[in-house]
Amino acid sequence: MRVRLKADAICTLFLVVALCSLLYTQREHLAPKGNKEPMQKKPSETQRIFSDPRAPAQPTPAEATVPRPQLIPIIRRTEVADNRVQTTTSAPSINSAFNFKRYLLNKDNRNFNLLINQPKKCRRTPGGPFLLIAIKSVVEDFDRREIVRKTWGREGLVNGEQIQRVFLLGTPKNRTALATWETLIHQESQTYRDILLWDFMDTFFNLTLKEIHFLNWAAEFCRNVKFIFKGDADVFVNIENIVDFLERHDPTEDLFVGDIIYNARPIRTRKSKYYIPETMYGLSIYPAYAGGGGFLLSSCTMRKLSRACREVELFPIDDVFLGMCLQRISLKPILHEGFKTFGIVKPSAAPHLQTFDPCFYKDLMVVHSLKVAEIWLMWNLLHSPRLSCTQKKQVKKPFQWKRKAQITTQASPLR
Repeated sequence: MRVRLKADAICTLFLVVALCSLLYTQREHLAPKGNKEPMQKKPSETQRIFSDPRAPAQPTPAEATVPRPQLIPIIRRTEVADNRVQTTTSAPSINSAFNFKRYLLNKDNRNFNLLINQPKKCRRTPGGPFLLIAIKSVVEDFDRREIVRKTWGREGLVNGEQIQRVFLLGTPKNRTALATWETLIHQESQTYRDILLWDFMDTFFNLTLKEIHFLNWAAEFCRNVKFIFKGDADVFVNIENIVDFLERHDPTEDLFVGDIIYNARPIRTRKSKYYIPETMYGLSIYPAYAGGGGFLLSSCTMRKLSRACREVELFPIDDVFLGMCLQRISLKPILHEGFKTFGIVKPSAAPHLQTFDPCFYKDLMVVHSLKVAEIWLMWNLLHSPRLSCTQKKQVKKPFQWKRKAQITTQASPLR
């Protein structure tokens, strides 16, 4: 009797287990498709970024729309870089607007062909030009190049000193948008003889390549220049003030002057244009560097920086990279109040103040972020014989409320 009861209990337990398994299986099959998708394991960003580099790339929609460097890979260097990247603890998020893995794999490739050269640019003047103006530009910004040529970037004599000019370009990001760009840029070069074009894609993170290639070009083809101004195409430059400033300096000595930024911290916000992960730059503070809107350097410093940039590891932000090169040659850049690479900031206590006033610009050297029409207008206003600045205006002078001062004066006897 006991044996029979024991057998019945075991059989019943087996049937219960079988029934539960059947119900669980039916529940899985009958579950809605919408509930099944979260159960699927999605490939992580780390797996996507660190996949086999030899496999064909499958860009995400974000990668397809965001500019990124397209560099020619070097197999031996790539293998070394790949091993170095995979040892890092974390990978950049998909929110980053820059493919850091591709950059790290190819960052050691820093030699690109010069497609358009101006080898005689600095030989036109006996003894070399006093000042070479080098302006960063992109192929499609013809209007900005033209306004520079017609205003502050004119070649010729300024205060008795010879000025020459070059524009620094890479190949356009979207070649299909401007199908005839090669014909147009060669025609522009033949007309003005001021185009330098390299065979790397012109993107924000490739501006470092533009920096080192220009320094190498200047060291080879423009060794006899006295000084160099390097800046953007959207700046207004008071070239007379710059010449007057440089005439008091010796080109055979070190000089690096601009709007110097001290104690800047790397941006760790992934959505920022300037985002740099700790795996790429682990220090908490950047070296002192000049705002990229414009800066001055002597011929002596140019040659030193040309050598230093071959030894310093490439960095995707060109201003900071140049600061690293300055640190390499133990040269402290000089801050000059005449360089306004963040534009002229209107004092909050003076909302009525008109900062677009030629009397503000008269004593400055460089003002950043101006439109084409504004550059043309300011240049003409400053060179107008009718310009009269009876009161010297200074933007940085602190403002004081008159009404507040009167209230303070009236209230003081009550204390």
